[in-house]
Amino acid sequence: MTTITVHPEGWKPAKGYANGMIGDGRVLFVGGQIGWTPDQVFVAKDFIGQMQQALLNIRAIVRAAGGDVADIVRLTWFVTDKQEYLAHQKQVGAAYRDVMGYHFPAMTMVVVSALVEDEARIEIEATAVLSR
Repeated sequence: MTTITVHPEGWKPAKGYANGMIGDGRVLFVGGQIGWTPDQVFVAKDFIGQMQQALLNIRAIVRAAGGDVADIVRLTWFVTDKQEYLAHQKQVGAAYRDVMGYHFPAMTMVVVSALVEDEARIEIEATAVLSR
């Protein structure tokens, strides 16, 4: 799979995400993943633990489809507490890199009032472009 990061000339550098990505291959749409284990158990009750588990779930799905994290071209994050996210930026970055390495696709974050699972503090959906 080939991906190209798109960054308009003259724009300030994107920090921790890409403004755009171009991919050539099969498209995998990963439904929103929350911070529970494959057994649908919330082991982590905190934002960082749930974020890391949601990313691990996404990585597992992409790998099950024959890809890897470098094939992910977009992540959409839904968080229930903007202040909690902002207060833990350093831990967010460390937990992200633990799972995703230094791969930063196009990302969007949306603050929502609640998620369907009451214990969930974050939900992340992904799009990946896999080799043909």
